Amino acid sequence: MNTKETLKKMEEITELYVRELDRYDMEQLTRKPSEDEWSLGQMYMHLIRAALFMQLRHVDTFKAQSEQIEAANGEAGSESLSRGDTPGEKTEAGQAVFAQGSLPPVRIRVPASPEYTPPQPESKEQLAEGLRQVFSKMRELEPVLADISPVFTAPHPAFGHLNATEWFAIVEMHYRHHLRQKERLDALLMQV
Repeated sequence: MNTKETLKKMEEITELYVRELDRYDMEQLTRKPSEDEWSLGQMYMHLIRAALFMQLRHVDTFKAQSEQIEAANGEAGSESLSRGDTPGEKTEAGQAVFAQGSLPPVRIRVPASPEYTPPQPESKEQLAEGLRQVFSKMRELEPVLADISPVFTAPHPAFGHLNATEWFAIVEMHYRHHLRQKERLDALLMQV
């Protein structure tokens, strides 16, 4: 997996999402198509929060774990410390996602809940800053991905265990996946 290419694609899609914010006012960004669907602003908040608080948080955790092992190995001199673990397995869906390089083009609906339903945005600036923060974090993490052991994995709800490089790649795939939702919401906004 080419992490530099993922970062380049992420920069392009981040710029697209930020540029597109100029098309909307706050009423449009917070208008929900129905009570059980997200507004465009909520979709943006979902992308930002999923990246910062789940996807990239896993990468940060694995980075810290790898650094601890490296420090311990350094203190042990010539002795090598080994976790002895094997990475968790991906599901068939996870294997397919990484083979295709994209999430499946299906709508995913989850029941509304306080822990999953994103809040409405407070401003366009909040959304633009959040998108830039995600990209900045990815730019910070990309150079160290090769140093993070692939034995560190965390389960994704649908794709099984992913390592740091896979969690990193999922961010860009997730942004791309939601372009379809954005197109649907744009079409509804144009009807009004």
